[in-house]
Amino acid sequence: MDTTLAPEDYAYFGGEIINPKKNYVTLHLEEGQVDTMYLDEENRFFKKIDHVESGLYAFLHGGEYQLVLLEPQDSIMLRLNTLDFDESLVFTGIGSKKNNYLIKSFLEDENEDMHKKEFFQMPPEEFESYLNTKKEEKLAHLNEFLEKHPSSDFFKNIAEANINYNTYFYKEAYPFGYFGDSKLVHYKDLPEHFYDFRKDINYNFKDLRECATYNRFLLAHFNNLALSSYYKNTDQHKYFDRQSLNYNLKKLELIDSLVNVDPIKNYLLKMNVRESLYMTDTPSETNQLLASYLQKTTSDIDKKDIKTVVDKLNRLKPGQPIPDLTLINFNDEPHSLKSLIDKPTIIYFWSSNFDLNHKNLYYRTKKLQDKYPDLNIIAININDENNMYWKNTLKRTKFTPQNEYRFENLNEGIKTLITNSVYTIFLVDGSGQIISSKNSLYSEEFQSNFEKLVAQK
Repeated sequence: MDTTLAPEDYAYFGGEIINPKKNYVTLHLEEGQVDTMYLDEENRFFKKIDHVESGLYAFLHGGEYQLVLLEPQDSIMLRLNTLDFDESLVFTGIGSKKNNYLIKSFLEDENEDMHKKEFFQMPPEEFESYLNTKKEEKLAHLNEFLEKHPSSDFFKNIAEANINYNTYFYKEAYPFGYFGDSKLVHYKDLPEHFYDFRKDINYNFKDLRECATYNRFLLAHFNNLALSSYYKNTDQHKYFDRQSLNYNLKKLELIDSLVNVDPIKNYLLKMNVRESLYMTDTPSETNQLLASYLQKTTSDIDKKDIKTVVDKLNRLKPGQPIPDLTLINFNDEPHSLKSLIDKPTIIYFWSSNFDLNHKNLYYRTKKLQDKYPDLNIIAININDENNMYWKNTLKRTKFTPQNEYRFENLNEGIKTLITNSVYTIFLVDGSGQIISSKNSLYSEEFQSNFEKLVAQK
């Protein structure tokens, strides 16, 4: 915290929560400082924050969060309904217009993201033209806003960066969507200028460290940067293997070498190592990933969290019994996970946010079940939405709901099976013993383990 700030560099922050889930709101400030603001009898809260630096700050309530842009002498009140958290969020008071602009932009970007699978099918030149048009439209809208509502340079920089990094994200994610895992090697054939924007990347944009747009760009960017190293060490005609130890270690190395701001670096390291650990199936790979991560992160809290993840993963190694959890089927009937396993079983996880992956999993496992009638399939949805959303997705895709489930308690299920990834697959024998876990459906390792599974009597 900058102690040189003047006494008048304060701000007020408050609001009203409709249908509250907790009796408080937390505001996350600099250097891990958290302000807890309790709701009164009218579900309102209010706080004077001394010595505010201009910044994007996260506020949380009931497991959901959003951002508020605070500058000295702002007095911002919010109103939201937890039944429709983001869509109902409205700001009033001094500093409200810039925040209403940002939340509107967030919702528009979120809606745009729902259609990315469509424009990921565009040829590269058409895709670039589409992105450039959208970017210019957003910048024009921002300029109109600034003409009507003169704002600080800080807000202008944040708003412009949000537009730019949203565009950059799609450029980085494009080859994964356009070529797919089977032809990803052709990312090398993209137009020579396709990644020219990379010269403008700020890997240490501290003011954006809480911004989802910036963070998801960086995650996609490092996924992409590590491809060149991956294809130097593998058969270019094979499916891209997200489980590759060399690929995942390279991502950690790149993050460590390019990012200097600790909160940004630690976040990227933690997100990548968690995802990588979920997909490992051998103690050797787990230990190498953990050692690389512990050497690079500066967060003691994150180190403890990741060590806990590793301990839990060790309980899900081959030979261990599958943990018992309560699942809910399509007809809203509860079932014990273990009660559903009386023959060789594939357990996979899906989310409507990864539509193509969901379809691939469904058709691939259905094909295996047609070939091996004694094979059992358990598909578990991990969407963090209302309980009807997954059903609507299945109805829309016209997938048979017979083997479809969700966790009765999503958080418990994810923590127990260490699976917030749609790339996690368990192979379990008829007695409920784990044959393998964390496999990609298309890897050679999966095929080998699957053959062991179906060979069992």
